[in-house]
Amino acid sequence: MNISILISSKDHPVNTYMNKWAEKNKSHHISIVHSKEDLASGDILFLISCSDIVSKLERDKFKKTLVIHASDLPNGRGWNPHIWEIINGATDITLSLLEAEDKVDTGDIWKKISVSIPKTALFDEINELIFDSELRLMDFAIENYNIIHPEKQSNIATSSYWPKRSLKDSEIDIHKSISKQFDLIRVSDPDRFPAFFFKDGVRFNITIKKSNE
Repeated sequence: MNISILISSKDHPVNTYMNKWAEKNKSHHISIVHSKEDLASGDILFLISCSDIVSKLERDKFKKTLVIHASDLPNGRGWNPHIWEIINGATDITLSLLEAEDKVDTGDIWKKISVSIPKTALFDEINELIFDSELRLMDFAIENYNIIHPEKQSNIATSSYWPKRSLKDSEIDIHKSISKQFDLIRVSDPDRFPAFFFKDGVRFNITIKKSNE
């Protein structure tokens, strides 16, 4: 099977997981690209952590184009859903495997799985839980490629949307307690979008790690 994976950023931590997955699945021809201009054609195109809009003309080069979205669709459409949900107190995240459509996050659902996120899990631990589950969904897609009966999204009228996060969204209020802002601190990417605060006109980045004691 010819499989392509489009990941918009070369710096996204999901790349490490996808490269290892591709190495383990040598029975398939798998290519990982970071620009839709580099897409050829094939059986399945996976859009993973992809911020590009892939047109129908581009999707039609593949028999199936699939997205993995970290929310219980149709709720939580939009950007960075699991980050927003954890900040808002979620301890279980639903991942949805769905078909890509022109209108983002509206395609038919292939499968959903739930991921439990411990309240003390930090950024890298959250990533491991989410990304490992994404790989399970990709395995499911390949195994069920010819027999799947996808389901239309229900309750579309009540769907919700998350906005795209920006650097400003990682700012910590120094007048509030760590406890009240812990979820925001722990989901912030320490390398690309670290939590930070300003004191006396100076910006300070925050990194946290668990003690071995």
